[in-house]
Amino acid sequence: MIDKGLHDTTGRHITLREVDDDNWRAVADIAPRDDQRTYVPALAARYLLLSQREDVWHSLAVLADDDVTGHVMWAREDDGTHWIGGMLIDAAQQGTGIGRAAVRTLAAWLTDKEDCRAVRLSYHPSNTAARTLYESLGFTPTGTVEDDEIVAELAPTRTAHRTLPPGPRHRCEDGDTYPHRRGEQQP
Repeated sequence: MIDKGLHDTTGRHITLREVDDDNWRAVADIAPRDDQRTYVPALAARYLLLSQREDVWHSLAVLADDDVTGHVMWAREDDGTHWIGGMLIDAAQQGTGIGRAAVRTLAAWLTDKEDCRAVRLSYHPSNTAARTLYESLGFTPTGTVEDDEIVAELAPTRTAHRTLPPGPRHRCEDGDTYPHRRGEQQP
C-alpha cells in the first residue's frame, strides 16, 4: 500500500494499492463521466489489460478509505524517469479531491525512490481540467509532445510531499478549506 497521509475534501483517507484478486473487478468497472471519454477509455479495464500485457505499466487501485474509487498507473524508464498515467476517477466520486490526492501520493512515492530523476505525465492539449490540476501540483510542460499529448515534468528536490504544493493556499492537507485538526468543528 502507498500511503502519504492525504485525504479528500470529505475527509476520506486516500491510498494506492496494488491491483489484486480482491479489488481488480472494482477497478475494472471504474468509469469516467461521459464528457471525459475524449481523453480516457470508457472503463479502467483497458488500463488493467495494458499493464498486464505490456509489462511496462503498473496499475494501482485508488482507494478512499476502503472503497475503490479510481485507477492510476506508473512506469519507469531506463534513465530513471518515472511516469504517471492511466488516471481515472469514477464519475460518481469526482469533485472531492481524490484525483489530486492520488497524483500527489503517487508522485511523492515515485520521487522518494533513490533512482528517480524526474516524474512525468502527459495530457491532451484541450484537457484543461487535467492541465490545471497537474500545473497546480508543480508539473511543468517540457515542450515535448508525445502521441498528441503535452508532456509535463516534476523534478524531484528531496521528497514530493515537500515539492508538491497542496493546491490553493486556503486548503488544509486533508482538503478542507479551513485550518483545523481532523475532527474539530470549523467556524
